Amino acid sequence: MSDTPARLLTLLSLLQTPREWPGSELAERLRVSPRTIRRDVDRLRDLGYPVQATMGSVGGYRLMAGAAMPPLLLDDEEAVAIAVGLRAAAGSAVDGIEEASVRALTKLEQVLPSRLRHRVSTLGAATVPVRDSAGPNVDPEVLTVLAAAAANTEKVRFGYRSWNGAETRRLVEPHRLVTAWRRWYFVGYDNDRADWRIFRVDRITEARATGARAAPRALPAEDAAAFVTERLHSLEPTYRAVATLHAPFAEVVGRLGDGPGDLEPLDEHSCRLHGHTDTLEWLAFRLMMIGCEFEVHEPPELAEFLRGLGARVTRASGG
Repeated sequence: MSDTPARLLTLLSLLQTPREWPGSELAERLRVSPRTIRRDVDRLRDLGYPVQATMGSVGGYRLMAGAAMPPLLLDDEEAVAIAVGLRAAAGSAVDGIEEASVRALTKLEQVLPSRLRHRVSTLGAATVPVRDSAGPNVDPEVLTVLAAAAANTEKVRFGYRSWNGAETRRLVEPHRLVTAWRRWYFVGYDNDRADWRIFRVDRITEARATGARAAPRALPAEDAAAFVTERLHSLEPTYRAVATLHAPFAEVVGRLGDGPGDLEPLDEHSCRLHGHTDTLEWLAFRLMMIGCEFEVHEPPELAEFLRGLGARVTRASGG
């Protein structure tokens, strides 16, 4: 790559990934000599980018946090505002921006000076958002730790709370973060259990990278998204539900959003919902929140749960 400005931008983009890059790998990527890489790193340093070099057989280059913001055309207030906004977007279940928010937040926090990181943390601790009831919220700091560990193939330790409330400590070789059904999932190889696992990120606490590199492993699926889908669908108990909703298709779609399953129109006044869930309670309350009459065709457990719920509501209202 003979165009120096374009090469510098490409080099900077690579270094913003939270990992250490050997000089030989950078030279191969950019199709230049290791000597040219060293000169380009010096140019980036002259521009204010804090590139750290480490020596040895496993050494390389890494973009570090500096004493001041590098020239990203952002002042301190803008940098803080962007970081706070990205944290809010990453920690909430907002369709289409969660993964991009985590990637951007990981890059930004990597180079934020300590004084600005402190301001971002202070603002986050003092702010209480109105949570989206459609999905659990996650800690953005946990997300950024997991994202950086996956990018750097670095083992990570964390506390994990299972579905029944049991607390455990895990040592995991990270693979990918996956968003699905308004939830974050972390895919990795659990060293203590010697198996691939998926973890709900909203149940992860005290995540920290160990500094130990993880050996490459082949995921037993086409990709991380397919692995999460297959594992979740295989969990028991799983209920597959069919219900007729007495409301127009377009109206129900607007109310369901990315709700519990597939929807098909029956006529201009009704539609049919096909869904699956691991809890009857969640599907029952989701159906009631649609705001229309409905009939449950299956499973019988859902119909029974709704009858019991209706009886309790009637007694509570004095009816």
